[in-house]
Amino acid sequence: MSAISRCPSELLCIICSHIYSAGIPASPSSLDPVALGDYGIPTALPSSMAPSHWPEPLVRKALANLCLVNHAWYDAAKPWLWRRIEVRLPRSWLALVDEITGGEDELNAERTAIAVEQSIQAFAEAAVATTAMAGTSSDEEALKKWKECILQTLAGPDGSVPPDILTPPASRDPSPRRLRAKSKSPARWKLMRSISDAVQDIADRNEFGLYVPRVHDPRPGRFVQHIDFNHFRTIGMRRSVEEGVNSRFVTGQRVEAILKEMPNLTAFGATEYMDGALTLPVLNELFFRGSSSRVPGRPSRGRGLITVDPNNTDEEDHERRRDCSELEAVDFTGCVSVVFVSALTEFVDTHLSPVSNNTSDEDRRDERRSRRAVRFEEDGPLTFPGLRRLSLRGVKSIQPPVLNSFVLAFPSLTHLDLSATRVTPDLLTALGNTSVRLRSLSLARCIRLTGESIKTFLIQAPAAAQIQELSLYGDQTFPSPLSTSDLEELFTLAPCFTSGELIYLDLSSSPVTAESLSKWGPQPKLRSFGLSYIPDLQLEDIAKFITSKAQNVEILTLVSTSPDLEWSRTGGGIEIPRGTARQTSLALHSKIISPLCTPPLISILTPVTTQPPTRVRVIELSMPALVGLGAGAGTWRSIRSKGGRGWYVDTASGWVGGELIRGLPRDHPFRMEMNRLADANGNVSSGVGWHARKMEVLHGCGMSGREDGLYGAVSFAYQG
Repeated sequence: MSAISRCPSELLCIICSHIYSAGIPASPSSLDPVALGDYGIPTALPSSMAPSHWPEPLVRKALANLCLVNHAWYDAAKPWLWRRIEVRLPRSWLALVDEITGGEDELNAERTAIAVEQSIQAFAEAAVATTAMAGTSSDEEALKKWKECILQTLAGPDGSVPPDILTPPASRDPSPRRLRAKSKSPARWKLMRSISDAVQDIADRNEFGLYVPRVHDPRPGRFVQHIDFNHFRTIGMRRSVEEGVNSRFVTGQRVEAILKEMPNLTAFGATEYMDGALTLPVLNELFFRGSSSRVPGRPSRGRGLITVDPNNTDEEDHERRRDCSELEAVDFTGCVSVVFVSALTEFVDTHLSPVSNNTSDEDRRDERRSRRAVRFEEDGPLTFPGLRRLSLRGVKSIQPPVLNSFVLAFPSLTHLDLSATRVTPDLLTALGNTSVRLRSLSLARCIRLTGESIKTFLIQAPAAAQIQELSLYGDQTFPSPLSTSDLEELFTLAPCFTSGELIYLDLSSSPVTAESLSKWGPQPKLRSFGLSYIPDLQLEDIAKFITSKAQNVEILTLVSTSPDLEWSRTGGGIEIPRGTARQTSLALHSKIISPLCTPPLISILTPVTTQPPTRVRVIELSMPALVGLGAGAGTWRSIRSKGGRGWYVDTASGWVGGELIRGLPRDHPFRMEMNRLADANGNVSSGVGWHARKMEVLHGCGMSGREDGLYGAVSFAYQG
């Protein structure tokens, strides 16, 4: 440890960066649930055992332990420890707000002023110690001169620090706290950088060759790049209804406050448990970052020559957001509260929807509408080119015009999840005329889409030509709008189907037939295939297609598919199978498992062949069918999710060291983990399951990604 402690700080930072990178989900994924345990370092991809990446709690624990070694390790590990934040408990959320913003009380302005004063003092002392004046009798005079120069630069016409912050706290009017207005000062990180820039500017003008050290800012907000509320819950805290309404933990003011202190934030995830905090100021802080923060009506070039009016709060916010990184991923899964819907509607009406010529005089008096009219006339519609991944799954309360304008404002999308929304054919038509190039698209249970609109978009739109993950999932409640002819045209004409690049595909409830499958070309990269709720599709036809054209399929969904597996509903809501449980089990094993997953027979007259013809190892079935299968047969066992989904899994098959191996020994860690999940009988975490129905956007893994928490429940637990 003594030798490591003498290493340069750069090397310590590289070590911490590798530890952090080991916990990032890798691509391609193994498709299996992440095993929480000590199974060694991450291995080749795709891999389940040892996992392709470390669990997030393990990485966080390792970085936290490094922070306790000494000051050098603390400085190296702290940025990586704060890079990704997952809000879990209400009290930890309040502690997070206090740590990043410095507190919500009105004494925060006093603390900020003291921090600025201390930073100026430290810079001045460093400058005096570096220049030739150090060690003379005029050190105090030189120190005073440096401080005056720094203050003049910061308080000048181009300065970004308010004069009241630069005023020494002792000289301020000690007015009562209740009469003091809330501070409108810039974010702490911007203050510190402004001081550093001012000192460097003074040193360059005087040609001292002075090295300006980095300002020590104890607040970690500048390190945060990822924050989500996927694990946040308030259930079980024994709070009354009044407390839940009037004393919320996650409020719009708190979310806005921490967003202002996170200039490098690139990924934000929200859920239905905190969507009441997604107010209009929060949406502005999220999306108006980087190049998207230019003031409407102002030229985007030459902005350094424009003086910011300190009395104009909107203009000051634009200048502050300009220095922030643009958001790359946003997840609004399940956000349906009135607050969020109203805020998003106002956001679209204010910034994204063009103003008509017949606007009333009353509306023209509004300053925001006037500036918006100028922008649309001179600069065109406002866009956010930095955002690449967007999930709006289950956002059912957003009206189609608002939804269309919002989605079209992102011209660089690669991942888009519009499942269970009010998306209309107009949006697909408009997307086809944009610069969007999608890699992952989900249109599951979109009841307003037509088969013609989906077919036209996938065949003709350049935005859909490079799709590798496509979900057109439907069920018995909301079946797919595609017809048999639409499917045949898609299979033969759509670039994403003919290229053979598909990795994930879900055609559940679509009228797939043996004839349409015969017209479809080979799919060598397809790994997860959804064919649920197709009652007339025979198991023999499915097995023939996978054997001849999609041998690398690992996950196959057959919920209520084929007459051999379909369960009909009788009076009184009782489900009974068309055949007996024994007939269902025999049909599944004889028509799917045996031809797809069993190696051919070996004789002394033929070469030894040990590999099955395909990679199928997980089959999703309905709960009645799983009950009929009982304890399974051989290494095949039933694994249930935390909700209404279940799978028939070959527990002895898995990815080990980047290779799919069948016939794992009984004491192998992966086989033991699969048997443990089967014995749990549904008492598992929300991240257990296969063939996700929600797109993972925060890390960019798409439909093949792994998630837990509320996102995992949507992906693997919910039946609909």
